[in-house]
Amino acid sequence: MSATRSDAFAIWQKGYGPIKHSAETVERIATLAASGHIVPDTLYRLLAAADRLTCAAMWIVVHMTYARRVDLSGTPLPADAFKPTPEGHTGGSLNMVPAFVGYLSANTITAKTRSWLMGQGHCVAAIEAVNALTGDVSPTQKGRYDRSEKGLSQLAADFYSYAIDAEGGPAVPLGSHAGPNTAGAISEGGYLGFAEVQYVHMPLPGESLIAFLSDGAFEEQRGSDWTPRWWRAEDSGLAIPIMILNGRRIEERAQIAQQGGSDWLATHLRHNGFDPFAIDGRDPAAFAWAILTAEERLERFAADANHTYPAPIPYVIAETVKGFGFPGAGTNAAHNLPIDGNPSRDEAARRAFNEACTALFVSPEEINSAVGALAIYDQQNRPPESRHPLALRRPSSPQFPEPEWNSAGDPPDCAMHALDRWFMRVVDANPGLRPRVGNPDELRSNHMGAALDRLRHRVNISEPGVAEAVNGAVITALNEEAVAGAALANKGGINLIVSYEAFAMKMLGGLRQEIVFARRQRELGQKPGWISVPLVVTSHTWENSKNEQSHQDPTIGEALLGEMSDTARVMFPVDANSAMAALRSVYEGRGQVACLIVSKRDMPHRFDGVAAGRFVTLGAAHIDGNPGEADLQLVAIGAYQLEEALKASRRLSARGLKALVTAMAEPGRFRAPRDSIEAAFTASDKDLAALFPPQLPRVIVTHTRPEPILGLLRRLDGGPKRTIAHGYISRGGTLDVAGMLFANRCSWAHLIDAAAPFAGWPRDELLTPAERDAIDGRGDPADLFQPSI
Repeated sequence: MSATRSDAFAIWQKGYGPIKHSAETVERIATLAASGHIVPDTLYRLLAAADRLTCAAMWIVVHMTYARRVDLSGTPLPADAFKPTPEGHTGGSLNMVPAFVGYLSANTITAKTRSWLMGQGHCVAAIEAVNALTGDVSPTQKGRYDRSEKGLSQLAADFYSYAIDAEGGPAVPLGSHAGPNTAGAISEGGYLGFAEVQYVHMPLPGESLIAFLSDGAFEEQRGSDWTPRWWRAEDSGLAIPIMILNGRRIEERAQIAQQGGSDWLATHLRHNGFDPFAIDGRDPAAFAWAILTAEERLERFAADANHTYPAPIPYVIAETVKGFGFPGAGTNAAHNLPIDGNPSRDEAARRAFNEACTALFVSPEEINSAVGALAIYDQQNRPPESRHPLALRRPSSPQFPEPEWNSAGDPPDCAMHALDRWFMRVVDANPGLRPRVGNPDELRSNHMGAALDRLRHRVNISEPGVAEAVNGAVITALNEEAVAGAALANKGGINLIVSYEAFAMKMLGGLRQEIVFARRQRELGQKPGWISVPLVVTSHTWENSKNEQSHQDPTIGEALLGEMSDTARVMFPVDANSAMAALRSVYEGRGQVACLIVSKRDMPHRFDGVAAGRFVTLGAAHIDGNPGEADLQLVAIGAYQLEEALKASRRLSARGLKALVTAMAEPGRFRAPRDSIEAAFTASDKDLAALFPPQLPRVIVTHTRPEPILGLLRRLDGGPKRTIAHGYISRGGTLDVAGMLFANRCSWAHLIDAAAPFAGWPRDELLTPAERDAIDGRGDPADLFQPSI
């Protein structure tokens, strides 16, 4: 060993502050030094710099929790320098610092910028602290946070400042979780467990993703156990999971710790097809070694011409204690505020803080030197970590073949069959866009047979005569969160999620995480670049009538209508043509999640191709009647609802009365906008008046519950004496479609009964005695099922 190498090695081996290098890590790094990745002296100097950067970032993290400012001289802080009400997920953030610095180190060692994802978004202080030190901050943070005393003091002061601007938005570019203001972040990570089911589907071939995961999320979402079931070298980049195993949840030990710790976890992971190995989670060098070792193992598997699946996915178990490097480490308190007491008014707590910070302190000169060793992007001709491939996703615009439109007079057709056929033509027209179909269960039953036969269920060993393939693009599992995650994660491709309507509710958290993050990007002027993702819900509330009420639930659409309509779209096509037009509209968008409620039974054609496009673009269309002559407007939201409205209109017309029937494709376009972004998406007053004449009384019949729709459509609502809504009122059971409509007072006769008082029409002249008895609960509902117009 040369003298120069010996000096560099000795400096690194000595460690820094609380960071000590175990014999195992030293041996592993020596092996890395001999591997040819990097000159050994350079490697040891880089890793010594990583130790110092780690300590400096941990020092900043605890200041972010407790202090109003920092003192780069290292002088102990006085009482007035502390926050009266400290806040922060401190222990997890402290654990994330060596992990993230180890990731930076691996990138520098190989001159390659890998993507990163953090499932535990509440540990954002670690990322923000490291970014501020390296200068790799987001555009909104630039000039505010840097490694000067002023910049770091601002970072500490802003953290949990709760500052709000005049418009009601956050007034500082820093939050409690990862967000668009966090340089390089692609997910909030606020919903534990969703990163776990998404990361394997994220990287494209040639890319590498480092996914930081938590042991708490292991309990939250077990769909992550299936990662080896989904990963394929043929269509995916490298995906390296790293679990921060600190043994603690918020109020108790994690299940892993209770079951037997790292050894138990490794056994569990092997049973599920992983190739786990443990490292020292307190040492950035261990993380760097782990990343390079895991990639080498996965690359070796991919290079083997005889490889078979499932792939033994390397899984890094980073063993540490929650809050390592600071008082309270390993206790429940470490999750949030690890010190016993408040330093702003408790001398013992203040002393504990200052003594711990003394052990972590790194001088500004050493910080500058460490950053100079690690953040050498120009020298290595690579982008900084904030501009990793996943952070810049913007696939090329898809090519859209013209749908095979149905014509007026064609026999009734299934809208799901039409979607199926057109979706496959889109996939064929765009070979550069990796397809993913998220399927909880019955794709063929939901009339997506063409997609299934072509794309096939992804399996490790296919069964002859079944629509399965090792490289299938249909991700099927009886876990709604996991299969939705496959589509939401594939931001470099084109996606589709198909589900029973009732069971799509289990996907809501994952959908909302994407919606909230993308909407925040829009607010900051960062336009998300991924092709919008449709969730098609079918076998829906009204046509799943043969099953019990567990299968009759329109909540998913109602919940998504509560989000900002420019980012969370909810659409109600009424026939095959409008279904294809709606799906095309979704794929034309970027950074949106769209829920399409689509019937799978044959329905009449109500629009030709041109009209269907206009229906989707405007959000509504008149189907029957003349706006200038009508005495009443029937507004239908949903395919079955439109058919009942048309039946009612025919009865009224036969009695010499005039109704205007209008179908609504996208209710969110007609809401009162809540900000300027949503205002650009919603209909103008002029367009609203053309579709919904203000002088007409209205009966709304909706696929959803009536109350949420009335609240959403306040711009159409003339008050209870001029507007009424009928919809799902939580009545159901083992019924047929007609029975569901009757039970929920949505039959054509119920609509006429509701409309009569509005228009001043005598009820007895519009309905027969038998029909009146039926809707009044005295007669036979069957008398309404085949109305004699």
